[in-house]
Amino acid sequence: MLKARIVVSTGAMHAHVSTFQLLGVPVLALGAAVWIVCVGRILRRRRFEDAVRRRGTLLGALPHQRQTGPDLESVELTPAERDAFAGLVRQFGDRPY
Repeated sequence: MLKARIVVSTGAMHAHVSTFQLLGVPVLALGAAVWIVCVGRILRRRRFEDAVRRRGTLLGALPHQRQTGPDLESVELTPAERDAFAGLVRQFGDRPY
């Protein structure tokens, strides 16, 4: 008949495991984490620089916007138009907000 042995680890350093073996896994995990962060930043920076470079060509078919606003225009209203406008101002001015 087979006897089962239960081994409970106390977290103490085992005699057959060297210090380098114990430190190897955490060091490799830390190195992998640093590598992932660095590659992520490099790729993100590259994607941003590509977007900035393409920015001018994305909307090349549209006309460029003016840097200044349009010239001011004024039109003389007829007396009938002035009366109609004054009526609108009175009508909308009486409304509560």
